[in-house]
Amino acid sequence: MLAISAFFRNSNYAEAGLWLVIALGLAVFGSRSRIAPRNRWILVVTLVAFGGSDVVEAHTGAWWDPWWLLVWKGVCVAILLAAVVQLVRARRDFSRR
Repeated sequence: MLAISAFFRNSNYAEAGLWLVIALGLAVFGSRSRIAPRNRWILVVTLVAFGGSDVVEAHTGAWWDPWWLLVWKGVCVAILLAAVVQLVRARRDFSRR
């Protein structure tokens, strides 16, 4: 087992809090954005899940161990990257009009 420092643990908790605040902001104020409601809620759930993975990481000491934590984080990152790609494409298409 890895030795987990207080700084590592606290920074992971802070990062989890950041993702949760962003998710809350998107849930509360997201209706003002151009993001489709279905996609917005997928992002909210993904951000909450990503924050949850940081809480688990604070206890395990590594983002790659256990293996399922790496998969969990990887799925969240893939969804977030897909959302960024979709947003960039939508803005590019909108600016061409």
